[in-house]
Amino acid sequence: DKVDTEIPSPVAGTLLEIVAEEDETVEVGAKLAVIGDESDADDADDDDDDDAAEPEDEGTPEEAEEARPDDADKQAEGDATDASGAEEQDDASGKTPDAEKKAAEKADARTAEKSEKKPAKDESSEGTPKRAEPAAAAKAGTTPYVTPLVRKLAQEHGVDLETVKGTGIGGRIRKQDILAAAKGEGEGADSGAEAPAAEKKASGGPSSAGVRPELAELRGTTQKANRIRKITAQKTRESLQQSAQLTQVFEVDMTRVAQLRAEVKEQFAEKHDVKLTYLPFYAKAVVEALVSHPNVNASYDEESNEITYHESVNLGIAVDTEKGLLSPVIKDAQDMDIPALAKAIIDLAERARASKLTPNDLSGGTFTITNIGSEGALFDTPILVPPQAAMLGTGAIVRRPVVDSDDDGEAIAIRSMGYIPLTYDHRLIDGADAGRFLTTVKDRLQKAEFEGDLGL
Repeated sequence: DKVDTEIPSPVAGTLLEIVAEEDETVEVGAKLAVIGDESDADDADDDDDDDAAEPEDEGTPEEAEEARPDDADKQAEGDATDASGAEEQDDASGKTPDAEKKAAEKADARTAEKSEKKPAKDESSEGTPKRAEPAAAAKAGTTPYVTPLVRKLAQEHGVDLETVKGTGIGGRIRKQDILAAAKGEGEGADSGAEAPAAEKKASGGPSSAGVRPELAELRGTTQKANRIRKITAQKTRESLQQSAQLTQVFEVDMTRVAQLRAEVKEQFAEKHDVKLTYLPFYAKAVVEALVSHPNVNASYDEESNEITYHESVNLGIAVDTEKGLLSPVIKDAQDMDIPALAKAIIDLAERARASKLTPNDLSGGTFTITNIGSEGALFDTPILVPPQAAMLGTGAIVRRPVVDSDDDGEAIAIRSMGYIPLTYDHRLIDGADAGRFLTTVKDRLQKAEFEGDLGL
């Protein structure tokens, strides 16, 4: 349901008409857009002019949009994959009426198309146009097209658009450019933008730790939820309503894993061409425990009163993306060693953030791990991904004093400690079952006997 990926064009040409708008639900095989060449657009415009006896225009895709059949506009909005890919919505603003919003988006798209189609007409004196050329035009007093939202953001931050070098297509100024200029980080930022930053440092000011600057523009607006947020809202609510969830937490001494990782991480990266993090160690311990505890790697069907104990361990890995949370799946994880798990985790995370996942990547999971410690959280209570019966969180690993017991007695020692919360479906898994599963995971991690699984 959450797949959001780009659909490559089957042919080369010019986009003449967009039939399926963003967030519309379309049937499989339905027309999404019309692609041709500029001469087709010009011929079509000439024919329209002759039939309607209207003044001749430039023959831009705007006319094709106006001529679109009414039934295309009446398609219901839903959860279909966005055919336009992961393009960010710079023009979204809750304070702008819908009509103005759509007009701004279309004008922005037409401007970008014209700048690519007719560079010789606009920049003949500059020679062959390049993507960096618009910056020179800005210096001469001609600013590339700026969306109303970006213009407003620049005004709020006191940024002079003439001094900002756009990083978008055709030199277009984006919201990130404005925010960077306001902080004094952008290429086009002047010394005037750096002074407020220095003053803030001197006076303390709000913390920027964990802050995503691109979200600043959301204050005071009402936005339509994107597809991933919409599906997440629906599925998490359904999950809590349809299963009996509770969470059990164990504390794990990760000192030996930390020591082993420190010893082999450079050799591991050199041989396997992938960074060794803690997550593959957690994944390996969890996968082995799921094989030993098949009642946790299972699903319960309340309607048929049947329990399915899965043969394979298909391990979901929760990934934080700009659009929301995704949980792509590593199939047959029980057959993988730590290098294979590390590569699979990195591959899925990179493709998730680049909107390159397929429906198959997000289906078939039997258990999920969520790395809640990536932002410093010690533990939380994960929400299950139906029909999975359990999900494990991996909290931040923290160095702190603990009581260390051995054959010689007890002592206070500095150890690398972390929490592993397990949310489970009580319809299928009892508290004692959850405890036994976590005990197996904890024992594997604390012994840290992974040398034979590193492929070194």
